[in-house]
Amino acid sequence: MISCDSKKENKAPTQDALENIFARKSVRKYLPEPVEKEKLEMLLKAGMAAPSGKDVRPWEFVVVDDRAVLDSLAAELPYAKMLKGAPLAIVVCGDKSRSSYWYIDCSAATQNILLAAEALGLGAVWTATYPYPERMEAVRKYVDLPDHIGSLCVIPVGYPAMPHNPKNKWDETKVHYNKW
Repeated sequence: MISCDSKKENKAPTQDALENIFARKSVRKYLPEPVEKEKLEMLLKAGMAAPSGKDVRPWEFVVVDDRAVLDSLAAELPYAKMLKGAPLAIVVCGDKSRSSYWYIDCSAATQNILLAAEALGLGAVWTATYPYPERMEAVRKYVDLPDHIGSLCVIPVGYPAMPHNPKNKWDETKVHYNKW
């Protein structure tokens, strides 16, 4: 089993943190091979390592590898068509009864999952369901979410089918010191 404890010898090989952040990209085409259980578990552990207001941790994760469900979600979610070719997806959800800011905490968890995917040699992309009621309802329908759980996004995950280059998003005009 792969550990998320950095002091253990059996951790998965990863990139330096800053190198990984700058290398992250949105991957929408995947090879037809499964993602190893150990790597999936690392993605989920990374999501759960995110910061959370008052340490409430309102997140819930639904792992979808059922081909029929992935295809149904691809058909209903306008920006998640790549689910048709993904071996799995992680639906990042939040418990609305535990936090009115669930979507903020779940956004941090989502970013951690995306960075972990990059570090593990996987491809992933954030496809939003929140705050769109029709998208959230589609997810609710196909993964049987209870009423108090809201979906933030669906993250298709797999091995990239082709090389992808990260975008350089640095823009010094968006940085202000002390005053606007």
